[in-house]
Amino acid sequence: MSTLASKTRVVCWASFIVLLWQQTMEMWTGQAPWIIWLALLLPLVIFLPGMFRENLRSYIWLCFVSLLYFMRLVESLFKDPRDVLSIVGMVAVCTLFCSAMMYVRWRAKELRQAAEAGSGHGE
Repeated sequence: MSTLASKTRVVCWASFIVLLWQQTMEMWTGQAPWIIWLALLLPLVIFLPGMFRENLRSYIWLCFVSLLYFMRLVESLFKDPRDVLSIVGMVAVCTLFCSAMMYVRWRAKELRQAAEAGSGHGE
């Protein structure tokens, strides 16, 4: 776990879990009914298998989907700028987007370098 990509993946997982927690806490505190909670969690949960397999496309799509959560949290913060859950969610979604984006970039670079090194031995 010494590479930059692996460290970024840990940050990505941590922010993903915090975002799931934040969405769950909104439901438990009554800010969102359970059916809305399910609708909000489903897009995140869909990416879990790909994240476990370190599928870069899953991380790329997670970046796109996280923008939807960003828009929702911005609206929530405009309604009540002091809502702690919305602030936590905003930090989590921004961290998730940035870390997932950088993980894809750095992991793709590692994979390219490994492929080049592997093909260089055959010459």
